[in-house]
Amino acid sequence: MNKSYALALSLLFGIGAAQAAKPCEELKSEIAAKLDAKGVKAYTLEIVANDKVGEAKVVGSCDGGSNKITYERK
Repeated sequence: MNKSYALALSLLFGIGAAQAAKPCEELKSEIAAKLDAKGVKAYTLEIVANDKVGEAKVVGSCDGGSNKITYERK
């Protein structure tokens, strides 16, 4: 794992509960911008219902906490 990838993920995990109230598409765009700015390539962000997360890496919570944004590196 390179340093920019690890740093980007650590920043995403620190987004906090205040982000949960944001609309999912808005938060997803913000997360993508942060990843792109850190030089992270070949990833997928997906909006999923809380009960559909499974083992995916959660990087955000949105729509009042009813959905999560998951990250997958390709």
